[in-house]
Amino acid sequence: MAHIIVIGAGLGGLPTAYELRHLLPKQHRITLISDKPEFTFIPSLPHVAFGLTSLEKIQLNVEKLVKNRSIDWVLGQVAALNPHAKQITVGDKTIDYDYAVIATGASLKLDAIPGLGSEGGYTHSVCNPHHALLAREAWKKFEQNPGALVVGAVPGASCMGPAYEFALLADYVLRQKRLRDRVSITFVTPEPYAGHLGIGGMANSGKLVTELMQERNVELIENAAITQIDAERICLADGRQLPFKYAMLLPPFCGAKFLRDVPGLTDAKGFLPVLPTYQHPAFPSIYSLGVTVQLAPPESTPIPIGVPKTGQMTESMGMAVAYNLARELGEIEAAPVTPTLEAICMADFGDTGILFVANPVLPDPVTGKRRRAFAARGWWVSWIKTAFEKFFLAKMRLGMSIPWFERLGLWLLGLSLTKPMSASREQNLEMKKTGGRV
Repeated sequence: MAHIIVIGAGLGGLPTAYELRHLLPKQHRITLISDKPEFTFIPSLPHVAFGLTSLEKIQLNVEKLVKNRSIDWVLGQVAALNPHAKQITVGDKTIDYDYAVIATGASLKLDAIPGLGSEGGYTHSVCNPHHALLAREAWKKFEQNPGALVVGAVPGASCMGPAYEFALLADYVLRQKRLRDRVSITFVTPEPYAGHLGIGGMANSGKLVTELMQERNVELIENAAITQIDAERICLADGRQLPFKYAMLLPPFCGAKFLRDVPGLTDAKGFLPVLPTYQHPAFPSIYSLGVTVQLAPPESTPIPIGVPKTGQMTESMGMAVAYNLARELGEIEAAPVTPTLEAICMADFGDTGILFVANPVLPDPVTGKRRRAFAARGWWVSWIKTAFEKFFLAKMRLGMSIPWFERLGLWLLGLSLTKPMSASREQNLEMKKTGGRV
């Protein structure tokens, strides 16, 4: 019997725990650990900031979800991880494990820029539920006394989609309330160009994003490095200063502190390196998925930006982790799999939106191309994103990871979550895990 702990109960951790329970016989114990009692559908947090939906509508109580599903639940913050002894510390409790799955999501590096952040700084973000609520309260006050609005990201940020959503949702909300003529909107991005998205762009993404910004009278400042923020202005590296009354700036992400504290476990940012199976190269009892995984950018950029790990990418990593862990335990007799890292991303701007499809997200390192990539704009994107939110919350309530009909839908779109590893890759993996012996 093996004990598997899954740390994190978000978009990656909860579905992975469900999939592990589906694949593994009951004699294997699964424990889900999180420092938050709720599962939150993170992609909808920009809507929370504008009051377009309530936080309660996109949250579920995790304890109720896993009850009677043969998944143990521990609410608490992980203070320490000992990969040598295979132990973690949660509060005053020490938990032994055979395998650990790290799905902690994003920690925010708010000390990257002076003045960044809503607590101790002057800006807001929509990266977690608490910050979205703070952004909401500040937005209510902003509507009473509107002025200059600055939206964007600082150097090192990786997931640009929420920034684009926030800027264009702000335009939509302000027009609905007849306040748009009293607000100037400026979008500041470290990307070389709008629509780059940290992945070298995809098809016509740059053109669509730029056209939409121009249509909505949003000033676009590209390839810009924010260096300092005070109560009324944002300073750029080129000397420009942007006055603001409200600012939403995405911070860089980093790995959780308990991961960074372990020598040899993470890179300098706290992200975990992985083999194609998403096991750690030095600690094969540790698997990881989602934001906490180390992914190299497809190209260097004048201003550093990270690689986004979208919801679908995170799910594909989780399904690969569950499958490979079940194989490791002898419950599956087949070749290991690796995530495809394909993605469908939906950016909702209120009365329109952009659908991004990248297959895969990261282009081929040799050719610089993807098998397929496109971006399309339309009012229907907003409807699809709302429908997907409801679908995802429904399957979390039902204890499903990736139901067969979702897999079928992806297949019909020419997408998949995982793929079998080739014989040569599997052999190389075994050599790494055994120190060169096969």
